Amino acid sequence: MPSIVADLILVVHLGYAAFVLGGLLVLPLGLGLQWAWVRTWSFRLSHLACTAIVALEAVVGLMCPLTWLEDLARTAAGAEGYSRSFIGDLLFRLLYYEAPAWVFTVAYLALTLMVLMLLYYAPPVPRGRAGGQERRSEEGGKGG
Repeated sequence: MPSIVADLILVVHLGYAAFVLGGLLVLPLGLGLQWAWVRTWSFRLSHLACTAIVALEAVVGLMCPLTWLEDLARTAAGAEGYSRSFIGDLLFRLLYYEAPAWVFTVAYLALTLMVLMLLYYAPPVPRGRAGGQERRSEEGGKGG
């Protein structure tokens, strides 16, 4: 059972990483294509918070709580050798890389800086405001 819990934690961890990295990729695309949901406060602030937490952990030198929980669950499972399920090993290989700690710290800080720059240059808009402005400008152009 602890190995299943460890795999579930790994899935959550991968989802978190996908949100942070995927959000950074989707933001410029969504802004360019004028997707309204990328300009919402809830998406932008939750994405910034998740990204900043990762950077803060790296700067302070803390182990990610999800990594710690997964390790705790794997240790509780007492597995030696191949300590993960097939899916767990696959997800682990997607999520973890070997590199000096400073490389990750620089990458996380750069990622957070990019998210902050996007927040500054393309700020979120209040709910319903973006669509309302577009409609008003279209109506205004029709002589109304």
